Amino acid sequence: MMIHLLFDPFISYGFMRRALVACLALSFSTTPLGVFLLLRRMSLVGDALSHAILPGVAIGYLVYGMSRAAMGIGGFIAGVVVAVLSGWVSTMTSLKEDASFAGFYLGSLALGVILISLRGSSIDLQHLLFGSILSVDTSAIYLIGIITSITFLTLALLYRALVVESFDATFLRVNSSIFPCLIQSLFLALVVLNLVIGFQMLGTMMSVGMMILPAIAASCWTNWLPYMFFLATIIGLVCSWCGLSWSFYSYIPAGPTIVLIASIVFLFSVLVGPRGGKVRLFRRRRHNVMVSKDNK
Repeated sequence: MMIHLLFDPFISYGFMRRALVACLALSFSTTPLGVFLLLRRMSLVGDALSHAILPGVAIGYLVYGMSRAAMGIGGFIAGVVVAVLSGWVSTMTSLKEDASFAGFYLGSLALGVILISLRGSSIDLQHLLFGSILSVDTSAIYLIGIITSITFLTLALLYRALVVESFDATFLRVNSSIFPCLIQSLFLALVVLNLVIGFQMLGTMMSVGMMILPAIAASCWTNWLPYMFFLATIIGLVCSWCGLSWSFYSYIPAGPTIVLIASIVFLFSVLVGPRGGKVRLFRRRRHNVMVSKDNK
């Protein structure tokens, strides 16, 4: 019965199949980036960039209406500009990078909302902020497939440098002709590109959730990097499938539902995962206390 409930919406309805394919492709593309953001201690930077794309999305919306291509190009340009300006400010001043990103993304978010409100209705603003995954069409799926392929190819070419730079940027600077700033710039461009694709389905508020939450949950179960990539992708796939099914039967928004399930998996992993599981840590401490009492 449960299996029938999970499969029936995708067998019976084309829009559910398209949404599922888009979510699965997005999971393959964004979760490896989330793992690298986690390794580089830049999880909140990903959240900042997801909000920073909103002014570009708003300008594309004002000029061309609800055109995915125009909003995507505008969002990508806005995200790259914010990333470059934040890096420049943190380099030229004593301000740390996270504070610089926070300042720029808050201003970008406010500017984007104001720009959209100049012409759009509350429904348009809601679609841009929280996504409309069930309206994904075939052309959007092709675009997501292209971005996923670009992401995989770039990560494959830069994998070694990204891993080394995540743990020891000084070592990479001394022992390689590749500058860490170039690696970081390419990586942030990939993050922005995937956030731009993700916002069209999950919205600017939710797109970073599918990038970060599966990565954090996977890190609670393993510290072996290849396995972490694999587990994060599996978590993203399962959350997408279950979120779409739940939203279909409950008549609730699909994007927030997917992110909510990812949050539940994250909380479960934090509590019981072998790497930082609070329940296991509590049991271990209790066992140590009992052993010490017995020895006395």
